[in-house]
Amino acid sequence: MPWVITKLCRDCVDQSCVEVCPVDCIYGYAGEASDVPNQLFINPEECIDCGVCEPECPWEAVYEDERVPEVFSDDVASNARVADEQDSFAVPEVDEKDKPSEDQIKANKEKWNLND
Repeated sequence: MPWVITKLCRDCVDQSCVEVCPVDCIYGYAGEASDVPNQLFINPEECIDCGVCEPECPWEAVYEDERVPEVFSDDVASNARVADEQDSFAVPEVDEKDKPSEDQIKANKEKWNLND
């Protein structure tokens, strides 16, 4: 899997990455299960490893699979779930909203004990 969207996206769901993805491989959960977090996911079978999503994410939630921090290691499987349960996921409609401030991004990272 080339790219992974981590928990840093959880409940933030900025869609800048969706806007730039040339193959529409970034999905949101559209099913009814309560165990799927409110975040975006990359379908590893559709991702072409172009990397354009990574710099667009204002929450800095996108990583190459081999660079995913240990605290987010389970997010690799969470993203792979998109391929296994394709009917439960959909490419979200882009919703224009304000970008987060540097303080919001820092606080979100601190929640997961990430230090730059």
